[in-house]
Amino acid sequence: MVPPRPLNKPHVCLCSILIMSSLALMDAYLVEQNHGPRKIGVCITVLAGDACFLIVLRYVAVWAGSEVHTAKRGYAMILWFFYIFILEIKVYFVYQNFKAQDVKVDEEEAEAGLARRVLTLLLSVCMPVVFITLAAIDHMEYVRPYKKKEEIRSRLFWVVVDLLDVLDVQANLWELQRKGLPLWVEGLMFFYCYILLLVLPCVSLSEISMQGVNIVPHRMMLYPILSLATINIITLFIRGGNMLLYSDSRVSGIMMGKNVIAIVVKSCSLAQYGKLRDAPPAGHGVEMHKNCDVQTAAVSVPVPLPVPPQVVIEDFTTIPEEPECETDA
Repeated sequence: MVPPRPLNKPHVCLCSILIMSSLALMDAYLVEQNHGPRKIGVCITVLAGDACFLIVLRYVAVWAGSEVHTAKRGYAMILWFFYIFILEIKVYFVYQNFKAQDVKVDEEEAEAGLARRVLTLLLSVCMPVVFITLAAIDHMEYVRPYKKKEEIRSRLFWVVVDLLDVLDVQANLWELQRKGLPLWVEGLMFFYCYILLLVLPCVSLSEISMQGVNIVPHRMMLYPILSLATINIITLFIRGGNMLLYSDSRVSGIMMGKNVIAIVVKSCSLAQYGKLRDAPPAGHGVEMHKNCDVQTAAVSVPVPLPVPPQVVIEDFTTIPEEPECETDA
């Protein structure tokens, strides 16, 4: 399989290293949580799974690296989907192992709490870095204006903040808690965050891809609408329910404040872009005004009628008479 465009080898290597490193860290958690003969079986299983994923990554990463300098991000979306799909499966098993642990000693509880917080830290670093690498905003050479590139960079920053918001909700499930949540609530929260991590970054990448070379930032409104509904509003209710119903003291008040501010900012942006879409273009109005002025001037100034050219035709049909010469008799 040969890519149709020149390959960006540094981008491919960086993506592969980041993805495989994060998966290897999850494998280390899975192997460490098991003891005895079961550890060997888990180690063989995760190594076989990583080998299969590495084969897929070899081709998808090459194609994603070949479209870095273009307006397309199709293979970047596929790579992100596969990456989150595998990573979240590993995180789910790590979470279930944490949940099954019976911690009784204070020192063991402190060590377990540190391991869980380190897991949260690793996810909050690996996922945004992989997403920014796949977006490759600094390699978008087709985006010439600096203002448009900064606009896209600010939108990708909002995606990163939303990723951290979703991870904060998901991390509340495996970090130490005094009172456990109901089983159906835990399952619903985990898989809701799983779907958001799968879909929303792909939506952001697809908006960049659909815009093509002529990127118009105010037309990229699908992701802000989805994130406003699925992250800023629903996660606000999730945190509020955990805090009020289940007395969960680990709910992040900072993220709740972030959601309130994001709701206000995104609502104002949607209203502003709605007015911008309904208003006629400024250049079109100026052209119409100029055309009206030209037509008015043409009507008000009288134009003289063209004078037909006068042609003088001489009569060359008559032959002039020659004078008679006198002869001698």
